[in-house]
Amino acid sequence: MKFAHDIIIRPIITEAAMDLLPAKTYVFEVAKDANKPEIAKAVEEVFKANKVKVANVRTINMKKKPKRLGVHSGYTAAWKKAIVTLTEDSGAIEFFEGLN
Repeated sequence: MKFAHDIIIRPIITEAAMDLLPAKTYVFEVAKDANKPEIAKAVEEVFKANKVKVANVRTINMKKKPKRLGVHSGYTAAWKKAIVTLTEDSGAIEFFEGLN
């Protein structure tokens, strides 16, 4: 059984993600094995105090990239990104509202 806080790992705070806020679209790093219905249910459960209703979920698998530090080489970790769009009558997520 997966818990909501195991599915949603952290919010993604970038300029591109902040530009999506007026459209009630939020970006999260999620567990690699999570699917779209699980992500939608987890977002609604974590932010249920704000009466959040998910309209759409888009996911992207971010691939590992080669990195070097001097003579040492390695890769960044692969991870999964979810772009969550809320319904028009849904409440906003307060965490992101203070960042504008």
